[in-house]
Amino acid sequence: MSDSTSDAIRYPLGMSWNWKLLRAGAFMLDGGAMFGIVPKPLWTRLVTPDEKNRIPMQTNCLLLEGEGRVVLIETGIGGKFDAKKRAIYAMEDRCILDALGEAGVDPGSITDVVVSHLHFDHAGGLTHLDGSGNAVSSFPNAVIHTQRTEWEDALANKSTMHSTYLRDHLDPVREQIRTIEGAGEVLPGIRVEPLPGHTWGQQGVFFEQDSGGTVVFPGDLIPTVHHASPTYGMAYDVLPYESMLQKGRFLDRACAEGWTLALDHEVGDPIRRVVRDTEKPGRYLLESVG
Repeated sequence: MSDSTSDAIRYPLGMSWNWKLLRAGAFMLDGGAMFGIVPKPLWTRLVTPDEKNRIPMQTNCLLLEGEGRVVLIETGIGGKFDAKKRAIYAMEDRCILDALGEAGVDPGSITDVVVSHLHFDHAGGLTHLDGSGNAVSSFPNAVIHTQRTEWEDALANKSTMHSTYLRDHLDPVREQIRTIEGAGEVLPGIRVEPLPGHTWGQQGVFFEQDSGGTVVFPGDLIPTVHHASPTYGMAYDVLPYESMLQKGRFLDRACAEGWTLALDHEVGDPIRRVVRDTEKPGRYLLESVG
């Protein structure tokens, strides 16, 4: 494992990226957990749960290409879970390797993977099972970028949730990990900033796109379009108050600077921009970009 990001200076500065959305597989999570302290009569106006109180989710990833680099942001759940766990989460029989195959991309060509954090639904696709049933790296030629705090917390299983930091997602890629502390550039035109709240070490991923403007992948700070309000947090957040404050600051910046957001769990259109809610002063809406 490398702790340095200095290698990035070898690549051209001021770089912008061509990118596309990849859908790495649908699943479901408990609606109450996804909306935290928001009462069910309120959140069910936004999304209808099934008979088990679960709501639909997606694992959205981004594929970036430029200057000979092929970069993956997030990896989704992966395909290692057994039938029981797949049924609990209603996991689609699909993973990031399927999405890459459909895009005509060889996993071995991925040069870098950037993850917002290392929970199973974001980092599970870092590994897959080989023919002998062993977990091995899905992207053997890639450098994997994460916050040092997140990596250390994942290894220590520092979480309020049971079985979300899983060693078969982590141990096989240990030597590929490059940690960063705080804000910084992981590759020219791709930077990360800490967005603590959901986890202590969560980071947002920012990059400049070929068509102009900044695209931001905010991880589980804003998992769906229904989480644009700072008070609509998740019960999964380890720091609920910090998450609320962080989201408020983030939305202010996103609106002022005209960012394009890519939401990690949105089942509809995850590519959004932040606009002011004209009917509710101080609030924001997430509009489709197209």
